[in-house]
Amino acid sequence: MPAMLFDSHSHLHDKKFNHDRAAAMERAKAAGVCAILALGDTLGRSRDAITLAEHSDMVFAAAGVHPCEAHEWNDESGAALRLLLDHPRVIVLGEIGLDFYWDKKEAALKQQHRAFREQLEIARERRLAVSIHCRESTSAVLDVLEEMHAGDIGGVLHCFSGNDDEARRTLRLGFHIGVGGTSTYPKSQALRDTIRKAGLDNLLIETDAPYLAPQVHRGKRNEPAFVADTASALAATLGVTVGEVAEKTWGNTLKAFRLAERGVSIP
Repeated sequence: MPAMLFDSHSHLHDKKFNHDRAAAMERAKAAGVCAILALGDTLGRSRDAITLAEHSDMVFAAAGVHPCEAHEWNDESGAALRLLLDHPRVIVLGEIGLDFYWDKKEAALKQQHRAFREQLEIARERRLAVSIHCRESTSAVLDVLEEMHAGDIGGVLHCFSGNDDEARRTLRLGFHIGVGGTSTYPKSQALRDTIRKAGLDNLLIETDAPYLAPQVHRGKRNEPAFVADTASALAATLGVTVGEVAEKTWGNTLKAFRLAERGVSIP
């Protein structure tokens, strides 16, 4: 497996790794993973991601409030999030977005929209790219991004599950498509077709560890090392080498998160 794999979406700070986090990081290195983005989904767990990033050169952090935690968002949350974003190991705002799977109540969806929109504005203010959760909500997420002219923010639609039209809308906005374990499942042929049409120039690879392990590890806890398996499956889908996937998605991640223009150096 070639070096320079970037796991662009992980929750390595999750308690499921408490008993073997160091070993999981060593397995990731052995698989060629050189950088991992650990994303918060609450303010508290964003702090956990930052703490992890403080203690590992290969881990960077993102801070944000997930749509399923949007009930946490209030008038004070923005100020608290801005403080977290000041940390030098925070390179992305996320995980934010909309989730229409878990709670479809009108009040909950209204609060999700508030948290999403306000965090997008903070991202614009801080010139940070975003990592967006869009479970069963891809079209609605894109409606918000288009309405807010979010192309100047940029980022990735993580664990993308949209159709061809939604992929085209994503790319028109200048956002990237996150490819993870779900793309390897036997029933995901339509998604693989959409990913192939989107093209390697527009893709990031991710694990979402400890969730959504790729097919070869289905039923197990996902971990950053398994991004190598997603890279291999993506190479097969696109008809390219794993080395090409590794090299291109590394560069795409730097571009999607606008790291070079902000002077962020990744080992």
